[in-house]
Amino acid sequence: MALRTLPWRGLVCSESVRCFEFPIRFYATKTKLRKLRPMILKRIERRAQAYPVRATIPVAKEVLVTRDILFHGVSILLKSIPIMACKFCPEIFIGEQGHKIQTCWGYKHRAKNRVHEWVRGGLNDILVPVQAFHLHNMFQPVITHNQRFDFERVPAVLELCWQAGAYPNDENLNSSNWSLEAANDSLHGGESLSPRDLTSVAQETLNAWEILRSGVEKLLLVYPVKVCKHCSEVHVGPSGHKARLCGVFQYESWRGSHFWMKATVDDLVPPKIVWSQRPQDRELVDEGRKFYGRVPAVLDLCSKGGAHVPAKYNCMKKVKGSSGPVSNEIRKSIALNFPGQQYVDSQAWLESEYGVGK
Repeated sequence: MALRTLPWRGLVCSESVRCFEFPIRFYATKTKLRKLRPMILKRIERRAQAYPVRATIPVAKEVLVTRDILFHGVSILLKSIPIMACKFCPEIFIGEQGHKIQTCWGYKHRAKNRVHEWVRGGLNDILVPVQAFHLHNMFQPVITHNQRFDFERVPAVLELCWQAGAYPNDENLNSSNWSLEAANDSLHGGESLSPRDLTSVAQETLNAWEILRSGVEKLLLVYPVKVCKHCSEVHVGPSGHKARLCGVFQYESWRGSHFWMKATVDDLVPPKIVWSQRPQDRELVDEGRKFYGRVPAVLDLCSKGGAHVPAKYNCMKKVKGSSGPVSNEIRKSIALNFPGQQYVDSQAWLESEYGVGK
């Protein structure tokens, strides 16, 4: 079957009709690009002179101070409040004994829905370290794969504050770089605090956590930060590096390149969500996982230390929720106490009032 000829094709292609021809654009040659190169480089240098923004310097200094208070406060709270970490996965639980919820995937995701094997945790289990390359200049050339060992790795929050104009080397803003071994040493050698002192430390730590996250969120509105879509790699700068360190693609010969996207507060300051044990929960079992709350680890630690938790976290903690599924005996007793309600209606009443399923 022959293809149909379009009626306007002859008008466009004919030499007699010039008004229907598409315009031809002549792009700049290499000689013109060489002349424009000094102008482009000068424009990049002028853009670099606009940073750091003066209005964000006090915010960056406040972030450094609150980060130091947060690390010291969490390390003090761990002397009195135990923390348990799973041996095979990143799950943690704040308490003397771990929960019995079957959410462990085992070593390298080889098994799923297993019971956790708990060991003693440390500071890095609550405050997850996120590191990035320390740049000499914000608008320097992109780091290649062969240059990955030429740059120092520092915490991403410190790198963001350094680019924002606050220097961690200052004596007034000296931020300690805590490690897991140092936290474990402080746990064994620390003394128990009084309940009043423990409450004050927990409240100050919780306030530092809120100020730190709000300050980082403000800095992210001004300074560009990238995060890999497939892994937790973070780069503070206008463009990500080219170090092939992402191991999500199995078809790569060794390691793959990162897929960069805009970072958020949770990428630089991970909240580390944990199961929260409320006063009505005797122990956390696998059957009642739908009824338990999940909150950030710092929030749960400070609340067990006596800090006042803001009301915005009540929906996450499920303070007024049920401790587990209700048995048939409890349903019958509720139906007897309410003679106007039938047994079938009591089930719907439980679901509407307390969110209890069958």
